[in-house]
Amino acid sequence: MTLQTALSADEENAVARRNALLYAACQAFGGAAAPLNFALGAIAGSYLLGPDKALATAPVTGYTLGVALGALPAAMLMRAVGRKRGFMAGALIGIAGLGFATWALTVHSFWLFCAALMVNGFSGAFVQQYRFAAADRGQADFKAKAISWVLVGGIAAAVLGPQTVILTKDWLLPVPFAGAFLSGIVLLAASLVVMLFLAPSVPVPPVAGVAADTGRPLGEILRQPRFGVAVLCGTAAYALMSLVMTAAPLAMIGCGFSADESTLGIQWHVLAMFGPSFFTGSLIARFGKPRIVATGLLILIACAVVALMGVELAHFWGALILLGIGWNFGFIGATAMVTETYRPEEKGKAQGANDFILFGTVAFASFASGQLLNAWGWGTVNAIVFPVVLVSLGALVWLARLERRTTVAV
Repeated sequence: MTLQTALSADEENAVARRNALLYAACQAFGGAAAPLNFALGAIAGSYLLGPDKALATAPVTGYTLGVALGALPAAMLMRAVGRKRGFMAGALIGIAGLGFATWALTVHSFWLFCAALMVNGFSGAFVQQYRFAAADRGQADFKAKAISWVLVGGIAAAVLGPQTVILTKDWLLPVPFAGAFLSGIVLLAASLVVMLFLAPSVPVPPVAGVAADTGRPLGEILRQPRFGVAVLCGTAAYALMSLVMTAAPLAMIGCGFSADESTLGIQWHVLAMFGPSFFTGSLIARFGKPRIVATGLLILIACAVVALMGVELAHFWGALILLGIGWNFGFIGATAMVTETYRPEEKGKAQGANDFILFGTVAFASFASGQLLNAWGWGTVNAIVFPVVLVSLGALVWLARLERRTTVAV
């Protein structure tokens, strides 16, 4: 008898709610490292470079590339040792990465700093699994809410990360920014403490005479229309967010605003990313996942329009807020769609493949962001939003028609 059958539905949902709240706390502390890296990565990179600033966003690219490279290993490790131990390993990697980043800034090495942020990104790949881990427990109708609850922890992360930057970036002067990365270690240590109280994941019941790695081949999972469209839309929402957000601090400083003003812009952005999570799950339950994804994509269009209207602080902050809200609807809705496309025994490879595709594209977007900003300016960065959103909306319309025809045929 498995743990799943040993608990009643009410008991299982109670465990699921408790776990989701703990994962939200982990997101608050562990997730704070992401806005810390995003707020300072490009600015610190610019500080470490010479007159040519074209590679200033390379540290942020290193972070997102680390997330992409860590996606499959994180999923495989957690399948082997369980969610709890896997997440603890990820936090320890992040602590090492933050120490590495502090040292790289101290010795004034741009490429060591890029490598350090890649390590931080590898740790961030484990953080990205919180949303899937919360959906491991509970009944089917709780999954979207569990994902949404976990991302609510990002509201605290949105404050903790940027405020850590503002309060501690000068602690190790004359080396700027190093103090923020050193103090980030405390945040990840706090997430380790929270992880001690997590309930274990529900084990996948073994089938007599069948190898542990059961389920369909990964290629078959990837070829599902719903999986493909969900990954496309989730990737588009996240990559566009990365493209615009990575360039924004450099664009703000280029327009005469201070590092603190650009950091506060990132704080408002991250708050907007996670604030709607209080009700995103309920909206998904009421209107359906594809409609919420489409709404998020349209809000990204609004973000680009505001950004193209001017370069005052209100334009930057307004665009970043809309960028966060659009990401929230698009990403949570697409993530919930992905969870419908695999069986329990397939979740490791399906989730890992999703995150590998997603964060590989995000890494490219963050790298291209600096190149586009340096060569063609802030307007071009935002203009790219329009064609990507239109392609994604077209894919959603195609999927709706395909599933409608399939339903009628049945």
